[in-house]
Amino acid sequence: MMMKKAPRALFTALFVLSGLCIYNTHAQDRYIDKNGTVIFEASEKFFEEVKAKNESVTAIFDETTNDIASLALIKGFRFKNSLMQEHFNENYVDSDTYPKATFKGKLINTNPDGLSEKITDVTVEGILELNGKQKEMTANLKGQKVGNTISLTGSFIVSPEDFNITIPKIVRNKIAKQVTVRVDFKLVKK
Repeated sequence: MMMKKAPRALFTALFVLSGLCIYNTHAQDRYIDKNGTVIFEASEKFFEEVKAKNESVTAIFDETTNDIASLALIKGFRFKNSLMQEHFNENYVDSDTYPKATFKGKLINTNPDGLSEKITDVTVEGILELNGKQKEMTANLKGQKVGNTISLTGSFIVSPEDFNITIPKIVRNKIAKQVTVRVDFKLVKK
């Protein structure tokens, strides 16, 4: 049992340490969330819900450079149906071979003075890596800074085929071709 927990802790520690090294020159402007939420939904009308939630996603944001990075452990996604979770990890996303999803990018249209208490539209551009494949992407999020906390929320669309995720013919009509991914980060100044 200890062996299974060690890789998860190791990946999280390595991600956080790499983020600290990347952002070391701007330590006073770094914000971190170790309990961010990512939800994906690939449900089709009239069929069983295909939805999973991960509430232990790590995100790091540097307010000086507008760099942002996040890491989600694939096995951290929870489905209502445990069999669906098992199939997801073993048949769709090979989570033993590719245990994490990462995003590295920038907020590109923030106010020159940074985020404020007013909720603002922000665009994030970067590279999403999942299942061993990388894809450039853009997401429109809502951003807000209140005190020492920055909130980033919103959604974007991905396609399973962009990440070499093959949907078997038998369930192809039950799983959406476009997957909605919602993010909710509350990053605290460190």
